[in-house]
Amino acid sequence: MDPATITSLVTLVVFALLLILIIVKTAVIVPQRSQFVIERLGKYSKSIKAGLHILIPFIDQVAYRRSLKEEVMDVPAQSCITRDNVSVTIDGVLYIRVIDAMKSCYGIENYYIAASQLAQTSLRSAIGKIDLDKTFEERESINAAVVEAVDEAAQEWGIKVMRYEIKDITPPGNVMVAMEQQMKAEREKRAEIALSEGDRQSRINRSEGMKQEAMQLSEGEKQKRINEAEGRAQEILLVADATAKGLQKVAEVINLPGGAEAMNLKVAQQFIDEFGNLAKTNNTMIIPADMGNIGGMVASATEIIKNVSAPKQQAKPAPKPQLVPTEPFEPAE
Repeated sequence: MDPATITSLVTLVVFALLLILIIVKTAVIVPQRSQFVIERLGKYSKSIKAGLHILIPFIDQVAYRRSLKEEVMDVPAQSCITRDNVSVTIDGVLYIRVIDAMKSCYGIENYYIAASQLAQTSLRSAIGKIDLDKTFEERESINAAVVEAVDEAAQEWGIKVMRYEIKDITPPGNVMVAMEQQMKAEREKRAEIALSEGDRQSRINRSEGMKQEAMQLSEGEKQKRINEAEGRAQEILLVADATAKGLQKVAEVINLPGGAEAMNLKVAQQFIDEFGNLAKTNNTMIIPADMGNIGGMVASATEIIKNVSAPKQQAKPAPKPQLVPTEPFEPAE
């Protein structure tokens, strides 16, 4: 191979390498949810988003690459002192997201370390304001206090603090034993209160049941007596009505032809029957003095019935008084 050909091949290879380098330095592809910071001659130029971008070779360069996705930071465990002077160990997790790539690059050297340290100091400050018993109950307020403190400072860094979560709170061993005893006593207390409340409610329910039962029984007895009284009253009215109608019928029959003879026969028959029943039921029997004059007794009874059934004569109206004229009075001289 002659020297001219070798020189041409070397020139071609150098030109190809130079073209590849220019393309690499010129064309930049930014992934989705990412942002690149471009410097021109060592000075901030612009921030490019996802897509294909053409740069000026050897003048523009990608200085920083930032992901806009939410990131999880593990905040190391640290010892905190509560308001009642009890030391507890707390660790948590911090969720952050870059919202301004330029500020995250030039606003602070390392925003991961800064956010972690600020979260630790904010957590110690929040724990120092509450008692040990409240640390387990006030997790939401503690998390909100840490997020508020870190987010306020991170705005200058182009960082947004999404949330902070406490993973674990570990008190000292002796405090754990005391807390367990306290919780046991509290559970026993609640159990005793629940039993007493149950017994109280049971007694109230039984007394209410007995009260309602007594009221129902009294109402039933009252209604029973009312019904019986109404029944007796209705019975008396029906018997009285039937008796009145019977007497009226008897009076009408007596006034018919042959009614008096039939009445005499009926009275005599009833007299004999009742006298015979009296002899059956009693050992001692009262005999009338005129036992032999049964006909006279029957006639007397018949006369009484006639007098009762006969219509009463209307009373004649009293005569009106007549006024007698008198002579005028003249005084003596």
